[in-house]
Amino acid sequence: MAARNSQLRYGSVAMTLHWLIAAFVLVNLCLGLYMAGLPHIDPNRFLIFQTHKSIGLTVLVLSIVRLGWRLINPIPPLPLGMNPALRLGARAAHYLLYFLIVAIPLAGWAMVSSSSLGLPTPYFGLFSWPNIPFLADLPRTVKMHNLTLFGTTHALLAYLMIGLFVFHVLGALYHQFLRRDDVLRRMLPGTRVNNPA
Repeated sequence: MAARNSQLRYGSVAMTLHWLIAAFVLVNLCLGLYMAGLPHIDPNRFLIFQTHKSIGLTVLVLSIVRLGWRLINPIPPLPLGMNPALRLGARAAHYLLYFLIVAIPLAGWAMVSSSSLGLPTPYFGLFSWPNIPFLADLPRTVKMHNLTLFGTTHALLAYLMIGLFVFHVLGALYHQFLRRDDVLRRMLPGTRVNNPA
C-alpha cells in the first residue's frame, strides 16, 4: 500500500495516524469520564491522571503531524452522488474533528500549565513534559482563573467530541451498509476499493 493518498483511498500514513489518534482519543475520553467521579483518596488517582495527560499530549503531537500530512496530501473525494447537504455535513464534521483533536489536548495542557502546583507532566514516566511557560509564570490569582477557564473548555470540548465521535462512526456505518460505497473501506487497511470516489 502506498504511503500517500490517492484518488481512490487513503495512504498508509493517513490510515495509521487516523486509527492511532482515534484509539487514543477513545481511551482518553473513557479515562476522562472515569476521572470525573474518582475520589481524591483513590490510590491510583495520580497514575490515572498522568496517563490521561500523557495520552492527550500524544494526541496533540500526532494531530499536528496529521494536519501537516493532510495539507500536503489531498484526500480522496466524496462520492459524486452524495446529497449536497450530506456532503457539507461530512466536510463540516471532519473540520470540527481536526479542530477538536488539537484543541482538547491543548486546553488540557494549558490547564495543567495554569496549576499553582507548577508540576511538569511525567510523560509516560520517560521524561518531564514542560508546562507552557507564559501560563506557568503568571501570578497565582491569574493562574487560578485560567485553571477554571481551561478546565471548563477542556471538559466542554471533550463532551462535544463524544457527540461528534458517535456521529462520525454512524456516518461511516451509513456509507458502508446503506449507501454501500467505499468511503469506509478506503480508510481500512487490507480492503479493496472497487468504486471510483
